[in-house]
Amino acid sequence: MQYQITHTTEYEYHQSVSLCHNVTKLILRNTHDQLCKKTVVKIIPQPDVMSEYKDFFGNHVMYFAIQQEHRHLKVTVSSQIEKKAASVSSLNFYKGTTWEGVKLLIQEPGDDNFDACQYIPETDITRSTQEILQYAQQSFTPGRSMFDASAELMQRISKDFEFKPGFTTVATPLAVVIKERKGVCQDFAHFAIACMRSMGLPARYVSGYLETLAPPGKEKLVGVDASHAWFSVFIPNTGWIDFDPTNNMMAGEQHITIGWGRDYTDVSPLKGVILSSGPHQLHVSVDVRRMS
Repeated sequence: MQYQITHTTEYEYHQSVSLCHNVTKLILRNTHDQLCKKTVVKIIPQPDVMSEYKDFFGNHVMYFAIQQEHRHLKVTVSSQIEKKAASVSSLNFYKGTTWEGVKLLIQEPGDDNFDACQYIPETDITRSTQEILQYAQQSFTPGRSMFDASAELMQRISKDFEFKPGFTTVATPLAVVIKERKGVCQDFAHFAIACMRSMGLPARYVSGYLETLAPPGKEKLVGVDASHAWFSVFIPNTGWIDFDPTNNMMAGEQHITIGWGRDYTDVSPLKGVILSSGPHQLHVSVDVRRMS
């Protein structure tokens, strides 16, 4: 499956900005089931300084600075990606490892296990509470397979929480999401991760896109897609398995990965510092197009 993805971020400043430093994480990474074949980044106005590197988690990072006065900033990242068909042949193997077994196996020597261990400690966003632990324990019962418990956790979150765009922001505490039982994809991913970590299990936050299809007989509108997020769990000797609680499904061919980290702050798409005294307006447009 071939996809063309265009992600545009625009800032309109009410006062002139004389200097800005920005970091963007919108260049798709290669994974076991996707290959990024081409990426074009266009920034207006033209940056005076640019550099690229990979962060601690292996995500692609682009830094740029604009050292001239401007009142408008536009960053467009266009990517061509190839998605491989998801394999389900190993699902039965997944089910043979209990979640208690994962906790033991992950302590054994090995680069993959060592890497996964960094996703066990909680972060400020995924801080555990007694309520979160009790919610997790309903799925992670003694002797249950890691796969089955994680899948049921995903299903319960999808059933118990209402998808409500605009109800939360990136700064909304997880406690509010749990109390109101409302939120968006990043909230559900953070809650699932908090549940996993409360049980002493590794889980990481995955940032990406999800292809949406127009209703039958209708043409898909440009720019109506959005960034997406889900969570991933680790089984030693097997690897990472992605679950999408927003849509109650395992991540598949329509899920396109940008990057991953401990939570949203590790993979926020664009952040920076500006020298200005006025407010600004932000507009984001995402378009995911199937090419074949």
